[in-house]
Amino acid sequence: MSRPPAPPPEIAPVATALLERAPHLGTRMARRIRAEVDYYGSEERVPFGELSASCCRNTRLVFGQLADSGPAEDLASAHDTGRERARQGAPLGELLHAYRVGSQFLWSELTSAARGAGEVSSETVVALAAWWVNEGLAAAASDAYRQAAAQLLLQRERARAALVEALFTGLLTDRTTLWEAATTLGLPAEGTFLVVAAEVPAPGREALPGFEARLSGEQTRSAWRLMPDLQTGVVALRGAGGEEDVVRLARLYADARVGISPPFGSLRETPRALRLARLALTGLPGGSAGVARFDDSVLAPLVAAAPEEAGRIATAVLGRVLAVEPAERARLLGTLEHWYAAGGSVPRAAKRLYCHPNTVRYRLRRLQELTGRSLQDPRVAAELAVALQALRQLPDETAPGEGA
Repeated sequence: MSRPPAPPPEIAPVATALLERAPHLGTRMARRIRAEVDYYGSEERVPFGELSASCCRNTRLVFGQLADSGPAEDLASAHDTGRERARQGAPLGELLHAYRVGSQFLWSELTSAARGAGEVSSETVVALAAWWVNEGLAAAASDAYRQAAAQLLLQRERARAALVEALFTGLLTDRTTLWEAATTLGLPAEGTFLVVAAEVPAPGREALPGFEARLSGEQTRSAWRLMPDLQTGVVALRGAGGEEDVVRLARLYADARVGISPPFGSLRETPRALRLARLALTGLPGGSAGVARFDDSVLAPLVAAAPEEAGRIATAVLGRVLAVEPAERARLLGTLEHWYAAGGSVPRAAKRLYCHPNTVRYRLRRLQELTGRSLQDPRVAAELAVALQALRQLPDETAPGEGA
């Protein structure tokens, strides 16, 4: 902030006379501000005594500087006011409006007194007013407001991040604490929720950029955290179709694997829901983008819940299939995938594979020969389904292909 212009000597007597009336002028200035600035019209937000005292200090500061021509370095009151209004959440525009109203009042009084003295030109008053109105107290208060607002924002973000972390890790268990956390995070204390877990492309990068803002735009409240491997969020559902709306939007934004938990009724259940969302995510094929709900298939989450056993299951059931030439292995496993997707119907599986039904039958017989298991036995079909799902958890080179 620049220094104020040096006042001419002839203005000192006028400023000295006004300085003696500082308490009276400060009270009048406070009344003017209260009448013209909405935020200051409430006694609860800014008590009149506080406003009047601040106006009196500012009056003494301005006219004191003009009276003795000393540098206006003591802007502490303006800094204090700016910081206090930031802490109160007052709009910056209202703060600056108040200073404009106050400045206009002071310079109106100075102009009238100077005109009566007859020795101070209007050009002199205008030159001095230009600095004090455009910079001076208003600039000092504005700078302090912005600094305080930035600090408060950083503090709130830290507090919010800590609360989200506590919510996901189960550190918030007391009902009162949960209610307070929900209020801070902008979530309802009661309702229906679900957790979304998305695999990030790289540490520090969001997996679903823009998703939170889209939810907010559709009046769906949520709270998110970003970890090195996952972006996770708890979402408050709106109405009966809320879950489907979230899933629909997730599919629009998903460029990686995304898992969604079943709905739950209390924020206290968030840690468990996160585990289910992660299981749903790991049930998707590695390296592919997609959205999986835990309730869509209980088989995938069950297999994902025991990743160390996935290789053993796949090898025990499909070992001889995995040992054949890679192209044939891909055809056999791909055919089995499509047969399951077709509900065990050979004709429908053939349509999905764009081949003749006899080709599907041949490949299924070949699978039965290699595994020593009959697909006619429901228990065996279930075992093969589990093994096929377990195979998804293994490195890509052993995963089933399209099998065309």
